[in-house]
Amino acid sequence: MKHIAPLLLALIILSAIAAPILGTTDPNAFDLSRKFETPNLHAFFGLDQNGGDVYSQVLYGARTSLAISAAVVLLSVTIGLLVASAATYRGGVADTLLARTLDMVQAFPGFLLALALVAVLGPSAKNLVIAMTVTGWAGYARLVRGEVLHLKEREYVRGAEASGASAARVLIRHIWPNLASILAVQATFGLAGVVLAESGLSFLGLGVSADTPTWGALMNQGRRFLVEGPHISFFPGLALSLLVLSIQLSGESLREWLNPRERRAEIKR
Repeated sequence: MKHIAPLLLALIILSAIAAPILGTTDPNAFDLSRKFETPNLHAFFGLDQNGGDVYSQVLYGARTSLAISAAVVLLSVTIGLLVASAATYRGGVADTLLARTLDMVQAFPGFLLALALVAVLGPSAKNLVIAMTVTGWAGYARLVRGEVLHLKEREYVRGAEASGASAARVLIRHIWPNLASILAVQATFGLAGVVLAESGLSFLGLGVSADTPTWGALMNQGRRFLVEGPHISFFPGLALSLLVLSIQLSGESLREWLNPRERRAEIKR
């Protein structure tokens, strides 16, 4: 399964990108005369309580979930890398202030803090990204801080400093390349968590606008009709499970590929 996961993830991403082509109808179109229609050749995942096509909604929901999650992870990694690298390499008061800030941010449960921020800012894609970035950057910053504290004592870094290299040059040329693989693996696992958080917020009605299909919102509207139309919640839930599973297993494969020791141990087994 671990080797199939990247292919499954690629398939989901491609399906999301090609949603306008693969979708059988407009995700917001409805036909009340066909509500709760079960899965068939004309509606692969069935129709919802308004006669809307669940298959198209799931496809477009994938675009929303992946776009928001990717934006959150990219911003979180960038902020965590820049802030933690600068403060930790400089040391002193800057590093101490960073450490206390990370302790404060991570003292709150991430999902609850994001929930509170979205409730204050209002439900929208932009506010969702902001709220989850505020709670997500600290994990990457703590990882970067620990690695920079270790790397800045290495001989090649000391040598670069002795030759007169600026702090920016040392970070870009000597420290950041050694952080790339660690951050790539962490970002992959983090993406799965953000996908779940986005779906959870959408399930609670604090995601994007109501006219934008999301998996969380689909599961929320389907829970009221589990008897008449269980497929309304089932297929978005299945898609979410497959996406998170494929991301997690792809992260495991990436970690093994980037770590030669783990690769050799896997070959021996």
